[in-house]
Amino acid sequence: MSADLTITRSQSAAAGCYSVQIGTDEAVLEYRVIGPGQIDAYRTFVPPVFRGSGVALALVARLVADARAEGMQIIPSCSYVAVQRDRHRDWADAFAPKD
Repeated sequence: MSADLTITRSQSAAAGCYSVQIGTDEAVLEYRVIGPGQIDAYRTFVPPVFRGSGVALALVARLVADARAEGMQIIPSCSYVAVQRDRHRDWADAFAPKD
């Protein structure tokens, strides 16, 4: 399913959100800017009916692509984002070093 998704990004100076509208449901990945060059990805939500379909992974992949393009480092306080960081070692450059 993730290949057919349209991911929308909304952003202010302090926070942002990636979202996918699926019928009347919405999947989101939310983040906040926590300092120069750093964002905290703190929440991912996918409606139960779409879990396991790749929607959340597509949101994280878009976050990683944008962070790279903008020179940002991601701090993954959302457990799903943290798990994907660990699974995708090729994304390491987009994440802040682990403490």
